[in-house]
Amino acid sequence: MADSTNLLSPEELDALAAGIEDGTIESDTGVNTGAAALKHDLTNEDSSLGVNVGAVDMINERFVRQFRHGLLEVLRTTPKINMANVKIIKFGDYLKDLQPPLAVNTIRLDPLRGYSLVVIDPSVVFASLDNFFGGFGRGMNALPPGRSFTPTETSIISIMLNVFFGALQEAWAPVMPIKCEHVSSEVNPQFAQIADQNDLVIFSRFESELSHDVTGNIDLVYPYSSLKPIREALASRVQTGDDDTGDQQWSNELHAAAADAEVPVRVTLAEVETTLSKFQSMSSGDVLFLKKADYARMYVNEIPVFEADIGSSGPHMAAKIVKAMEPEE
Repeated sequence: MADSTNLLSPEELDALAAGIEDGTIESDTGVNTGAAALKHDLTNEDSSLGVNVGAVDMINERFVRQFRHGLLEVLRTTPKINMANVKIIKFGDYLKDLQPPLAVNTIRLDPLRGYSLVVIDPSVVFASLDNFFGGFGRGMNALPPGRSFTPTETSIISIMLNVFFGALQEAWAPVMPIKCEHVSSEVNPQFAQIADQNDLVIFSRFESELSHDVTGNIDLVYPYSSLKPIREALASRVQTGDDDTGDQQWSNELHAAAADAEVPVRVTLAEVETTLSKFQSMSSGDVLFLKKADYARMYVNEIPVFEADIGSSGPHMAAKIVKAMEPEE
């Protein structure tokens, strides 16, 4: 046997291997031999405890309303914009699904960290150009290979980005104020490296329909690292709701409008049941016998609401409300 401070000799290793193989030496007798090992890649960021995607969905819902209204004012047409669910994917996986050439715009959202991406399909650009000059939103579905956007098309992209920025700033306002800034433009998304291939991004897609036969996508891509520092603010907006003030204001305005509504009010002292023949035989001076109730009944919109005393106020007859009536079953 070799010294315990040294490694086993080749002969000892061969003997140990042979003993394990023929069963004379027991194996798997250590501690926690049944424990399972989980693989963890330290180079990839985990999204399980990160950004609340539901909060980004709420921001996108507000954005769609504002963006649709902004395009209506600029293009004089009512676009249809459908929002897809927000996804957290690797940036490389997002780039694989894109087919250049595209209108790829790198933007900065101050004070968020890093750069974001706005990718517009050429079909959306061409349809917007046709609408802008009074057409019906028709155009090419793709940019011909080898051709870049013309100065006029670039101007339309700039106009759309201005509307996009305004809508995005309004959508983010309940969470935090942001300022959008255009950084650069490309036609190949591979040149717009806002993150590494394996880095996570938060991907939002908006399908736009500017005419009956032209549809295209507008993508908004945030680096995951830019939203992670504000994840607590995003989560709080989902928990408390972002429209509490607006809901209260809406409720107050609805109450004020309802309070001005006119309703018919009728006061009945007593009611008598009779037959049609007796009623037709009545004439001036006839006396009707009835049992007087303790209070008159006040009807609002033909619904009994109050009990009242009948009296007078100056030259007018008056009804004094005594108590509210219990609603009938």
